Amino acid sequence: MKLAICARGQGLKAEVDERFGRCPYFVFVDMESRQVLDSIENSNAEASGGAGPQAAQLLSKHRVEAVALGNVGPNAVAALEAAGIAAYSGISGTVESTIQKYAEGSLTKVAGPTVESHSGMKK
Repeated sequence: MKLAICARGQGLKAEVDERFGRCPYFVFVDMESRQVLDSIENSNAEASGGAGPQAAQLLSKHRVEAVALGNVGPNAVAALEAAGIAAYSGISGTVESTIQKYAEGSLTKVAGPTVESHSGMKK
């Protein structure tokens, strides 16, 4: 299963970023092996609008099945659902610690938006 983690940098030691659509990087992890597959820059982080739905499209293009995030707005939730990507909140610390939390079942499956629209722009 391919998991994307919202991060401020690349690789296992990167700090996570609570924002979904405006996080600087997505770190892709194969959860069977718990190995980092890739770290990519989020090209939508500086978008004037629609960053969340565009980020969901980016993850869909990379065949991600789930994303670990801090917060997600209503448009991004709808886009993730449409793409069939499950969202899990409760991230903190590093990518490495988030992988462990996901594997333990410590993250919470998101059932709806956790913030209002455009909240990621306030950071």
